[in-house]
This record gives sequence, C-alpha cells and structure tokens, in this order.
Amino acid sequence: MRNFSNLYATLDATTRTNDKIAAMRGYFDAASPADAAWAVYFLSGRRPKRLLSPLLLRRWAAELAGVPEWLQEEAYHAVGDSAEAAALLLPDASQAADRPLSAWVEGVILPLREKDEAAQRAAVLAAWDQLDDPGRYVFNKLLTGGFRVGVSQRLLMRALADAAGLPQATIAQRLMGAWEPTPAFYAALVAPDTPGEPDADGALATDPGRPYPFFLAYPLESDPATLGDVAEWQAEWKWDGIRAQLIRRGGQTFLWSRGEELVTDRYPEVVAAAEALPDCVLDGELLAWEFAAGRPQPFAALQQRIGRKNLSRKLLDETPVVLLVYDLLEWQGEDWRQRPLAERRAQLEALLAATASEWLPISTVVTADSWDALASLREESRGRGVEGLMLKRLSSPYRVGRRRGDWWKWKIDPYTIDAVLIYAQRGSGRRAGLYTDYTFALWRDGEDGRELVPFAKAYSGLTDAEIAEVDRFVRANTEDRFGPVRAVRPELVMEMAFESIQASTRHKSGVAVRFPRILRWRRDKGIDDADALETLRAMIAA
Repeated sequence: MRNFSNLYATLDATTRTNDKIAAMRGYFDAASPADAAWAVYFLSGRRPKRLLSPLLLRRWAAELAGVPEWLQEEAYHAVGDSAEAAALLLPDASQAADRPLSAWVEGVILPLREKDEAAQRAAVLAAWDQLDDPGRYVFNKLLTGGFRVGVSQRLLMRALADAAGLPQATIAQRLMGAWEPTPAFYAALVAPDTPGEPDADGALATDPGRPYPFFLAYPLESDPATLGDVAEWQAEWKWDGIRAQLIRRGGQTFLWSRGEELVTDRYPEVVAAAEALPDCVLDGELLAWEFAAGRPQPFAALQQRIGRKNLSRKLLDETPVVLLVYDLLEWQGEDWRQRPLAERRAQLEALLAATASEWLPISTVVTADSWDALASLREESRGRGVEGLMLKRLSSPYRVGRRRGDWWKWKIDPYTIDAVLIYAQRGSGRRAGLYTDYTFALWRDGEDGRELVPFAKAYSGLTDAEIAEVDRFVRANTEDRFGPVRAVRPELVMEMAFESIQASTRHKSGVAVRFPRILRWRRDKGIDDADALETLRAMIAA
C-alpha cells in the first residue's frame, strides 16, 4: 500500500506527462502481479462501488480524534473531500504495517460489504491504526468510491507498454472489455505477443466479447478549408447519443458503450436485429429514435433507457432505440481497422443493405462540392436534431483513442443566454475552499411582478482569477444559507452556453438544458439586462 500511496502522491503532484509515465513505469517494474493488477484497475478509472458513506467515515474519524461534530463538518467544508478530511483528523498510527495493496483490497476493503456497521467501524479503525497518512488518504478514497487521479487512459497505456516492451495498441486492446484484477490478468496484459492476441498490426483478440478501443475525434478549431480538398473527406451528421460497439461473433452478440460498460441487456431491439448479421464489429451511436420523422428523439428521451434493467413494454414502445452505424471494425473474423475508411464504408453499406433492419440504420453521408457548401448544410443541424458535422479522412485507418489529423468534429455554435448568479456552493478537491458551483436564473413576469427563476447550474468557464473574484463576492454578499448553499445578492451576470434545450416538468423553470457552462462574465451588463425565461423557451421551437 505504501508504494501505491506514494505513486498516487507523485501523480497528483505533477502535471508533466513524462514524470507521470516514469512514476507508473517504476511502480509496475517493482510491483508484484497481484498489486500491479489492482493498480491498473484503479488507475484505469475502475473502482468498487461505494462501501461506506463519506459522512460515516468522517464521523468515525472525528470520534477517534475527539473532535465535535460541528468541527468535523467545518473541516470537511474547508477541505471539500471526505477522504482527506477524515485522514487529517486522525491521530498518528500506533502500529504501522506495510501490507501489499492486494492484501488491503482483498482482505480488508472488499469484505466490508458483507459486514454490519459495527464490524465495519472496527475494521476501518484497525486499518487506520496500521497506515501512514498517505496510506489512510488512499484507503479512505477507495472506501468511499472516490478514488480518482490525474492520469488518462492513454498515459497508463504508455507506461504499461514501456514496462512490458509492447506496442500501445496491444495494451489498449487487452484493457478493453470486462476483466478482473488478478495476477493472471496482469501476466496476460504484459505478456509478449502470441498468435491470436492483439499486436501492433491489430490482430484479432481471442475473447469473443472483447471490443476494440474507440477512435475519438478532436474539435475542429480552424477553417475546414485548411484540411485540403473536400473530396478527400467524408462528412456525416454528428449525433448526440451513446457511442457503442456492436459485436457479433460465433452466434453471440455483445453491445459495449464507450465507457466500457456491457449494455447488451438494455437495448433488446438492437440485439435482436444483430442476430441477422454475419460475424462483424460495428461502431455507431445508440439513439432514441422517432421512426415516423426519421430522426432522433432528444437525448433526454434516451436518458430514460440509460441504466434501466427492467424495461416495460410501454417504455420500449415510446422510446425505441436504434444503433446508427457508421463504421466497420471487423468483418467475418478479420480486423479491418487498418483498411482505409472508404473501403470500410463500402463494405458496411453492402452489409447493412443486405440486413435491411430499421434498428440498424447507416449514418448519412453529407455530400458537397466545396467547404462553403458543406458549411451551408451544417446550418441545418439544429433542425435535424444533430450537433453539427463529423469530418473523416477517406484514407484514414481506425485508430486508437483521441488522435489529431484524421477525424474532426465540426460542431455548430452553442445556444447562449445571459443569466444572473443567485446561488453558490463550495467546490470539491482542489476547489474545496472556493465557491465554484453556481446556480443561474432568468427573469419571469408573474402576478407579483418580475422575479428570477433558477434554470441551470454550471461549474466551469471562469478563469482562476475570476473564480477567486466571484468567491470574494459570494462571501461578502450572502443573503441567506441553505445548508452548504449560499443565496447571494443578484448582481453578477454571466453569458451561459448550452448544447440543447427542451421542455421539462421536473424543473421549476419548465425547461432543461444540456451541458450548461459559463461562456464569459458580462461585466458590461446589469441584472435588468439579463434574459427572460420566455427567451429561453422560444429556443425550443427555433
């Protein structure tokens, strides 16, 4: 545990890519397969479900330290993180023991799930008495399900590839899908390439349900004319759904989300349609579909299906889901990712035409003879219920992860509106001591006059200097408190951006917006210049 805690501290303390990779490489070089497997599990973003309530953890730490409850709550609000607050309250350990990470996870942490509260408390207090401060912090993070570290999947793959002497593509393929953090798994992860295993050339994996790493696009930040001849590119509408891979191998069907979650049971209509497919792997977008209009329903409709394991007939009828397919990654047992997009697309069109399933439509290719003409078509995006265009080089292979050069997302400008800050709450982690989580409101005319009605929350968009300035304003202009939330004097106007809008009975404003964020601080405007709720509602029909 000490080595893993030190790794966590090193990764958290640096922003230098090479330092992060070197730290992970050093850890994997020295760790046992059992510890390395759990380290990969946690560093890749996987974690066990929350085993203990953060509040319970803070309370036990306060009791052990003899700290009154009000003071531990103040400590928590000052730090903004339950795991850290609990670790800081604890007295020094009396019998520090350097047990392996795997022993802590398998022998102490996971068994807590089967214990009652009294037994959990005894086990946690005994663990705290054996861990140093960094170890307690990581231990607490794992208990509360809040373990996160500033390492991307790509950096982890680079470190593992360096440690194993393997191509990153091999590591990326072996990390996909469902796996358990066992010594055998880690040994297979870093083993030399063998026939049937993925290698630098993308050879097919032996696991019939294993997906491929997704290829991701970068936002287009310059004039598309800089990409060269428009004839060298394939344009498609950019859909707002759930990225997924449909795998059909040996008579079995698997459906994976981009978050590497197996969702086969949640979309039975798509899985049923896949039974007519030969062996292949398809890349596409899960969308709630309106068949009569031939277009997607709003993303909020799809949200009704996300995470639902019990699907009623009513829900299936009202919110049917299709897989809109746009790429072919594997065909009849052969990995096609290194073939050019034009060849993959031609085979995909033939495959889906032969299947002729309304549940597996193919994405529309948007054709234009110039970038200007394509830009004009892009202006139709909102009317089609899409976010803009995807631009894909016809000669491009299907790569691993986010790479610049071959795939770009050319999104339309977001909706914007000027709103008033009315509530603020402290952030978490590095922003724990600052008021960084804001609620914004718009004007509405009522029987008692004009009033501000909350419509969205936002957590991003301001610079560090602006955040500090807003924090000072919040502290000096608090008019009321509701637990951790402060109601502030309405004075600050911010321009808000968001991707989509729809009517909602769940919100006081009657509308719901998607991906709200702060675009800029409108210092030039007073609150009387902020927009009205009717302006926002008018955008629904626009």
